[in-house]
Amino acid sequence: MVRFENVGLRYGLGPEVLRDLSFRIAPHSFQFLTGPSGAGKTSLLKLLYLSIKPTRGLITLFGNDIATLDSDDLAALRRRIGIVFQDFRLLDHMTTYENVALPFRVMGREEASYRYQVVELLQWVGLGERMWALPPVLSGGEKQRAAIARAVIARPELLLADEPTGNVDPSLGQRLLRLFVELNKTGTAVVIATHDIALMDQYDARRLVLHEGRLHLYD
Repeated sequence: MVRFENVGLRYGLGPEVLRDLSFRIAPHSFQFLTGPSGAGKTSLLKLLYLSIKPTRGLITLFGNDIATLDSDDLAALRRRIGIVFQDFRLLDHMTTYENVALPFRVMGREEASYRYQVVELLQWVGLGERMWALPPVLSGGEKQRAAIARAVIARPELLLADEPTGNVDPSLGQRLLRLFVELNKTGTAVVIATHDIALMDQYDARRLVLHEGRLHLYD
């Protein structure tokens, strides 16, 4: 599904923030991405999501060399990826329900075909009574749950989550992780960036550990 070969990344004329990354992410796999602050986790997620391109090396996503793709092709690949950003990126003029339903609207689906699915997921993540609220009145934890619901609603082939449990209490964090695990069981490859060692220790999952811009793999 994902292949990196000798990938490096620098911003402008600065030093490389990621160096010589070579790894693969298999379909249906589950892994944590971890490492100290400043190690480059968010930059690696940006490469995976195609929001930036590497300075050097080869990235293949869903069998496509991303260096050869135009903007329309890249946009089509992004639609196969779900992502939970640390800053949520909810649209303030849309209700919680509308934000979560957005992937289906982008696909051009009729609301009647997905309404029940969206409502059910919002209830499951504890936002059933907030589905008509606008993001500015939601708490940080509520925004986090809405962002997660939006990322998983269309069952993407690849899910990327940047500190998805950082703004919720531990019990809800466990529940959200179970959602990712269940999504993985249905076929989605999952990459979760986290600092939470205790959380990772509860799952028998591969770890991608970034340290000083280099990646170490622990299966």
